[in-house]
Amino acid sequence: MSTVQPHEHIVKSYDEEQRRLADEVVRMGLTAVAQLEAALDVVERRDDNAARRIVANDESIDEAERRISHDVMLLALRGPMARDLREILAALRIPADIERIGDYAANVAKRSIALNAAPPLPHVAGLRALGLLAAGQVRQALRAYREGDDELALQVRDNDARLDQQYTALFRELLTYMMEDPRNITPCTHLLFMAKNLERIGDHATNIAENVWFLHHGEQPLPPRDKRDDTSTTGTT
Repeated sequence: MSTVQPHEHIVKSYDEEQRRLADEVVRMGLTAVAQLEAALDVVERRDDNAARRIVANDESIDEAERRISHDVMLLALRGPMARDLREILAALRIPADIERIGDYAANVAKRSIALNAAPPLPHVAGLRALGLLAAGQVRQALRAYREGDDELALQVRDNDARLDQQYTALFRELLTYMMEDPRNITPCTHLLFMAKNLERIGDHATNIAENVWFLHHGEQPLPPRDKRDDTSTTGTT
């Protein structure tokens, strides 16, 4: 009859707790993505009541981050090894990015209420396309984290250039629309802020992906990547 040593119980318990925390992080992330997708829907449907519910629901994401951070710190007190320390750092950093994603989703919903005071704009379709691209980036980053897939993480990071390009194109369209008719300035300004929120969500998805790389490679430098948000250099002629 085999005897299980006490330290084996401790290691097993530690590993199980790490897996549980990783699952909690992924669940938190999927909740934030669902919030984002719901926000995109309320913009299209011009539904103020649903937008207010999304804003109110952001508290659940904030609470999840607080709970995960507390549990991660308790785990850190158990004297992890080098690889475990990277797991702990990632389990602190990734929820912080997810919490910001939830904030940006709530901001989109909040802006939609103000946007609904103006007639519908054709650019809402472009905003939705940008938002769905950002949501897809977050989902892929979470999958890379859940599956420990560093190659997928690099793909997420590299694909951020496409999101930046789409954001820049929408930014320029909105500026043109504003210049054509001053009555468009207020609603287009709301759309500009919403689009910037979505672009920032893409940046946080990239942060998650880079933390997945860090989990596997430590401080080994990442390959250089493209960054194509050109709005800071956009001018008019």
